[in-house]
Amino acid sequence: MCGISGVFAFTEKGKSFFKNIKPSVETLKQRGPNDTGLIEKSNVCLGHTRLAIIDLSKKASQPMTDASGRYTIIFNGEIYNYKKIREELINKNITLTTKSDTEILLQLYINEGTKCLSKLNGFFAFAIYDAKENSIFIARDRIGIKPLIFFQDKNKFLFASEMKALIKLGIPKTLDYTSLSQYFQFNYIPSPYTIFENVQKLKPGHYILIKNNTVVEKQYYKIKYNRSKNTNLTYIDAQTELKKLMQNSIKLRMVADVPLGAFLSGGIDSSIIVAEASRLTKNIDTFSIGYKDEPFFDETYYAELVAKKFNTNHHTFKLSNNDLYENLHSFLDYIDEPFADSSALAVFILSKYTKNSVKVSLSGDGADELFSGYNKHKAHYNAIHGGINSNLVKLGYPIWKNLPKSRNNNFANTIRQLERFAIGVKLNEKNRYIKWATLFTEQYANDLLKPNISLNKLKIRNNTITKDILKTQSINDILYTDMQLVLVSDMLHKVDSMSMANSLEVRTPFLDHNIIDFAFSLPDKYKINTKMRKRILQDSYRNILPEEIYKRPKHGFEVPLLKWFQNELKTEILDNYLNDDFIQSQGIFNINEIRKIKTKLFSKNIDDVQSNIWALVIFQHWWKKYID
Repeated sequence: MCGISGVFAFTEKGKSFFKNIKPSVETLKQRGPNDTGLIEKSNVCLGHTRLAIIDLSKKASQPMTDASGRYTIIFNGEIYNYKKIREELINKNITLTTKSDTEILLQLYINEGTKCLSKLNGFFAFAIYDAKENSIFIARDRIGIKPLIFFQDKNKFLFASEMKALIKLGIPKTLDYTSLSQYFQFNYIPSPYTIFENVQKLKPGHYILIKNNTVVEKQYYKIKYNRSKNTNLTYIDAQTELKKLMQNSIKLRMVADVPLGAFLSGGIDSSIIVAEASRLTKNIDTFSIGYKDEPFFDETYYAELVAKKFNTNHHTFKLSNNDLYENLHSFLDYIDEPFADSSALAVFILSKYTKNSVKVSLSGDGADELFSGYNKHKAHYNAIHGGINSNLVKLGYPIWKNLPKSRNNNFANTIRQLERFAIGVKLNEKNRYIKWATLFTEQYANDLLKPNISLNKLKIRNNTITKDILKTQSINDILYTDMQLVLVSDMLHKVDSMSMANSLEVRTPFLDHNIIDFAFSLPDKYKINTKMRKRILQDSYRNILPEEIYKRPKHGFEVPLLKWFQNELKTEILDNYLNDDFIQSQGIFNINEIRKIKTKLFSKNIDDVQSNIWALVIFQHWWKKYID
């Protein structure tokens, strides 16, 4: 796990940006605290920071150049099946000088070119420079677990693991107001867009080849999703196959030359990971966090049940509101592009504490998107299949609209969800998806900004998100769209950035491409019905996991923000981030809308105002650091 940064120059003027590589790589130190390397060749300059996980020797450092001097690689990630590929290369009489997966990847590319990608099981973003052809090959893993962002103009192609490194390379910092509108609607910026114009994220399952000053981007992987063809396996046989795939995936992801553990929330997903991992390693270290001051958000009881069941060496971190506040500014300082999923703070703190014991942690990310685990998936199922309950909720909209709503207690949160369902169920399938994938409307996001963009431009972007949702919709359509939107732009970005901020590698067994392709061969009914979400996942492990975790309600990995905003952070919000004079000097926000949000924060019907405030705080801190 590492950080990469690079400049490929098309002209002499482009070469002048080579001087920026060193400061660019410096910004990635937390991704790779163990070593730093730089190399300049002809019209390319490459930088790397290393978090040593496999082959800890100096020989495995990067940039790594092959014996001929022709090929040089910088690589962020892990190739889990590198040992198998290593045997294949040795059988071809290829000489290897390290035990690293980096050298395996480099040699595989030298021998097979772009076809090497189909052989890789892992997560990665890497670049390989070919000195003879004066070309560079840049690739991102199938699902987008590892990040890669880039900028190009007539003089140069710049790329890096993080936006802060790209900024140091010298990109123009021109705000993309359509992206900003999407940010205030989704609480993140959907890929491939970024906060800046002309800066993009390389799409998952894609690569870029630059040769003869021509940049070509191609897709090499797409999830195998055929609506008209599902597996022939019975439900029981499908459970057996799923468990087999999970066991293989976890076994591959436990290969490391450093201590390894697992996050454990006490939910089904992380509990399955721990159950399978504990078969392979006794007393595996597991980690969870809870909230001393907020019992509504605390779920450590369930994590401890699972830990006891599988005899793990469990670490529970109970946080006070003061603990959250003490970590806030370190967290805010690491964010280099507006991102307002509040659970990122919890992942940041969990990663910080976990890093004290291990360098690698397994995580249950991806299971909800694959197997239908979110509340919204149940809502989509009810909207598709109808029924008396759906009609009653829809008819009750005038009631839900006028009752107090909040995320901070069960009753008010239920009212909030009922109102969202009553609004969404009346919409067509594409607009309904956007409604339930976002926190706020396109109109709200647009009204908040002073330089209003065309709402039509925003709608066009959002329409591309829902292109795979058909009128004869199924839950798999929703999940397929979630894999490309929510998983990539929210969940994976969150885990990568927050774990890397603490030099911790996080591996996600559910996102093995073999499991993904299998999951999308399953019919809807294997995943969800009127009684159960993640049906096949739950049933496959029902006789293994503690019974109590099957009875717990679904709860996101949320952070209790409201009391914090109304107390410890109140002065900073009102006098700093959302100060009237500062807002007016920025020229970005409609000050009347900002004032409405501040008033609502201290009203009786707060609804989802903490999400509004959080998104603004994140943006304002980012603005002050990178733009102002």
